Amino acid sequence: MKILALESSCDDTAVAFWDSERGFPFEEISSQVLRHRPFGGVVPELAVREHLERFPQLLNRWRETCPEEPDAIAVTVGPGLAGGLAMGFAAARSLGILLDREVFGVNHLHGHILSAFLSLGPCPRAGDLEPLLPHLGLLVSGGNSMLLSIGSDLSLNLLAKTVDDAAGEALDKGAKMLGLPYPGGVEIERLARTGDRHAFPFPRAFPPSIMKFSFSGLKTSLRYRLAKMSPEEIQKRRADLGASYQWAVVEALVGKVDHGLRLFPAKSLGLSGGVSQNSLLRGEMARLAEENGLPLLAAPKRYCGDNASMIAFAASFPQFRQPYPQDIFPKMPLTNK
Repeated sequence: MKILALESSCDDTAVAFWDSERGFPFEEISSQVLRHRPFGGVVPELAVREHLERFPQLLNRWRETCPEEPDAIAVTVGPGLAGGLAMGFAAARSLGILLDREVFGVNHLHGHILSAFLSLGPCPRAGDLEPLLPHLGLLVSGGNSMLLSIGSDLSLNLLAKTVDDAAGEALDKGAKMLGLPYPGGVEIERLARTGDRHAFPFPRAFPPSIMKFSFSGLKTSLRYRLAKMSPEEIQKRRADLGASYQWAVVEALVGKVDHGLRLFPAKSLGLSGGVSQNSLLRGEMARLAEENGLPLLAAPKRYCGDNASMIAFAASFPQFRQPYPQDIFPKMPLTNK
């Protein structure tokens, strides 16, 4: 099967072409980070304008690089920013009409959780997944923190999720409080490399046995800590603050996965989402997998952020295709009669 996929759920515009025999002959992401950096975060209206400009550019490059016809078109249908999703809907629907191909919707989170299996190679099939199921996967991104199980029939079961802020948001906001530029997750990891992660005892909201994530209190704790320090002291201890803050996030995540393994007998562990690029988190998940004698399937770093490749891969499984509304606008009469 050959699938053309589009992704525009937030501030990255992405197009990928997936061939079940060859993998990805075309995949490209157009990042908007530099456009949003002056504002300290994503501006939805700006993201929509950028998607509108960049989709034609990426689709033209796809045609030049990979002129094959797809068997189907897949597009992210949420969750995400309404305006960005609408740009993807419009582009996918137009391509469906132009190429006379069916359009599938794919849940953005399903794409992320399945992207862990792309660590097996560019075109794994159901048979490649069977020995690794049931699977326990940690999905960590700017908007989501959740622990899910994937059954032998590829059914998904949510075991834990955040009750407030996601881990990625906590890292970004913490970095902003420490005076680091957007996106903060990458910057706080860089800062933490020279710091002592045990220097400051930041809190963990829930013990591992309670299957919930929460990071809003962690942000508040950092704010109060900084309020008690002079600017000179903050500058001197910034690396320690960043390292301790990052460790609080990672330990909360990995502790929940550890407890999840006691509740759910898995044959493999997975790690995906934008925050899964964090080296400390990857290292701790690898340690946990080794201690339990399990393979760790960490999404390749190029598939950790928002990308169309994971959408195409998810659409290759019928279980993850969602019916796409073919008529999203009411029919209008062509004449007044």
